[in-house]
Amino acid sequence: MGKKALTSTVSSKGQTTLPAAVRRLLRVGSGDSLLYEMEKEAVRIRKATPLDAAWARAVESTLTEWSGPDDDDL
Repeated sequence: MGKKALTSTVSSKGQTTLPAAVRRLLRVGSGDSLLYEMEKEAVRIRKATPLDAAWARAVESTLTEWSGPDDDDL
């Protein structure tokens, strides 16, 4: 499949709807988790696996070191 650009709008709550083509490509549906891989000015979205979720839960408590206002790059 070649590159195809799709758009969606972000709501005031920061929510968006994944276009149907993206849902089909990732094979995601209601209740599935997504993983956002961020790199500079790009984000890759993929379906999260149970291993991704287990890893995130395991390291979550160690990430508070970077949760202060001085650490916000936005």
